[in-house]
Amino acid sequence: MKRLALLAVVVLVCSATAAAALWREPLMSALGLGGERAHYLGYIEGETSLIAPPVAGRLVQRPVERGVQVRKGDRLFVIDPVLAQAEIARAEGALAEARSRYENLLKGKRPEEKEVTTAQRRETEAALVNAEIEYRRQSELLAKGVGTRKDYDNAESTMRQLRMRQNSLMAQEKVNELAARPDEIAAARAMVDQNQANLDQARKRLDDLMPVAPEDGLIENTFFNVGEWVPAGTPVVSLLPPGRVKLRFFVPEEDVAHARIGQTVSFTCDSCPPDLEAHIIYVSPRAEYTPPVIYSQTARTKLVFLVEAHPDPTQTRLPPGLPITVAPLAK
Repeated sequence: MKRLALLAVVVLVCSATAAAALWREPLMSALGLGGERAHYLGYIEGETSLIAPPVAGRLVQRPVERGVQVRKGDRLFVIDPVLAQAEIARAEGALAEARSRYENLLKGKRPEEKEVTTAQRRETEAALVNAEIEYRRQSELLAKGVGTRKDYDNAESTMRQLRMRQNSLMAQEKVNELAARPDEIAAARAMVDQNQANLDQARKRLDDLMPVAPEDGLIENTFFNVGEWVPAGTPVVSLLPPGRVKLRFFVPEEDVAHARIGQTVSFTCDSCPPDLEAHIIYVSPRAEYTPPVIYSQTARTKLVFLVEAHPDPTQTRLPPGLPITVAPLAK
């Protein structure tokens, strides 16, 4: 009887040992304690863009609501633009004035002013013809001893004065065709550039008060309603682009050596389509204990490494916070 009991004990021990050897690996996987076929737990995280005005003002428009999809270029909100629009109008006027002055310096005098100088030259030339005739007549009289030296000198002086006036008016006609001096033109050009920069700055300030979506995305949250005062630099809406969604999961220390940047991993989540994939973009260099977000009774002390992966945004929409299960890394 004792031999039969001893034999039964030996058979039971052998059976338990064989079962433990056979089921050890699946059991360890089920408990989240590692093993080659262990899955990794994690969640979806989204990196939102906080859209805020650079200056304080009253919110006058907010055409988007929380939870709606927007396209790149869609208006997100408008801060009271009255002062910014007035500044643009002032800058446009100053620029127009500076351009007019610059263009005026590039031109010669008006046709009417040129005609005045031309008429004066022609008048002088006509007078010069008479003065030359009088000079020759006084020269002949003086040579015959009939005329006086004084009359001769007066005729010569008048002729010389008219010739110099003729030369002066001819030079003035050339000047009338010229633009302003180079230094004046350069100063006017600099003033145009300065006013253009002021206008660009005013327009940029207006654009900052009326921002548009920088890319397609989901309006994750809104922080102010129309009519409220928005402090400078305070976000009005938060935007979640599809490309800013990523997986964060935790790999045991015995498997982290198999995680490589660019490696493809498969994952699943509740109510998600099958065969979802992502590419690893980050592997933490530091180990940590299982974080509270995936804390469980069976994995409460496991040493793990954070791994981040970027899913293809065309596969399915993954809301932030959704728990995921990642397939084991290939060795």
